[in-house]
Amino acid sequence: MGAFTRAIIVVLDSAGVGELPDAGRYGDEGSSTIPHTAEAVGGLRLPTLESLGLGRIVPIRGVAPVANPAGAFGKLTERSAGKDSTTGHWELMGIILERPFPTYPHGFPREVIEAFEREIGTKVLGNYAASGTEIIQQLGPEHLRTKRPIVYTSADSVFQIAAHEDVIPVPRLYEMCQIARRMLTGEHSVSRVIARPFLGVPGAFERTDRRRDFSLPPPTPTVLDQAVKAGLPVVGVGKIPDLFAGRGITRSVHTHDDLDGIMQSVQAMDETREGIIFANLVDLDTKFGHRNDPQGYAADLASIDAKLPAILERLTAGDLLMITADHGNDPTTPSTDHSREYVPLLVAGPGIRGGVDLGTRRTFADVGATVAEALAVTWTGPGGSVLHLLTRVASRQ
Repeated sequence: MGAFTRAIIVVLDSAGVGELPDAGRYGDEGSSTIPHTAEAVGGLRLPTLESLGLGRIVPIRGVAPVANPAGAFGKLTERSAGKDSTTGHWELMGIILERPFPTYPHGFPREVIEAFEREIGTKVLGNYAASGTEIIQQLGPEHLRTKRPIVYTSADSVFQIAAHEDVIPVPRLYEMCQIARRMLTGEHSVSRVIARPFLGVPGAFERTDRRRDFSLPPPTPTVLDQAVKAGLPVVGVGKIPDLFAGRGITRSVHTHDDLDGIMQSVQAMDETREGIIFANLVDLDTKFGHRNDPQGYAADLASIDAKLPAILERLTAGDLLMITADHGNDPTTPSTDHSREYVPLLVAGPGIRGGVDLGTRRTFADVGATVAEALAVTWTGPGGSVLHLLTRVASRQ
């Protein structure tokens, strides 16, 4: 037995706290998602995250650096090459990538598209980098007329397929994505193939919540795999199961939005008394970061903050709560893509000493290493546990 029986990990997708030293290599100089969002809206009001120590990590307008926060606080450095969700989440659970996933700023090579068209039995539309909300407005009418799926990418390593649910049923869209996933290997091993279903009429198309990500399987075992191997339940909330290609997950929970993600996490806490509950709150990234909407980003952060007490109230003596992020996506910069940033780390629970400054950690993988030690799961991969800084209770690896 470890010092803890359960770990709850909440990823505020894209909630970076300042540019990494190598941000210039990615075109992200000056990015700072949460601080810049706060400045853009005249200050954030996040009393729950403030009480845990968010304002002690970096200066954030409206978020006080409280003297005695209830949580431990620090920030994490991404060591992997890249800045996408798969890379970030994999590193959190103990995989450090030396090379970034391939990207296609000018669209996919003709041979890739032609091979995909042969496999699905129809031509496609698009094949260029675009905003997902904009491309369905641009190509949606032609899609309705021709019934051809819309293929597009972005600055991230993604092969995205959009289709109107009344034209290409969602199960068929998923099937197309699975075909693309099987094809995209070797030099074209994109991190994710994403199904992007939508509804509506020309001029008013809207994406639905039946998005699904088809990721590459992790190349080596993660902390999640090791937890399952040890007989512990691992509940993936939101897009977590997709990011790990279902590996290391014993139960998957779909969510409709960020608030539903929190409430599904709360329900998982009520139903699962040991193991890992791992949740991703994706709307910060997809709905507001990628759309350069600091007001929406700030409002979603405030809504999340208002619901977090439902998780905090359920923490027991054997619980370890870790709140972090997977990359940045500064909505105040000209770019609409992810940004290479430090991410926050807040750690809380009845067994955690508040007010501990964890400093700047060398890798996201410290999260997974800490969870492994807390739950007495064998882990010899990257990362260093911070458990010894957080509690006086000795744990046994």
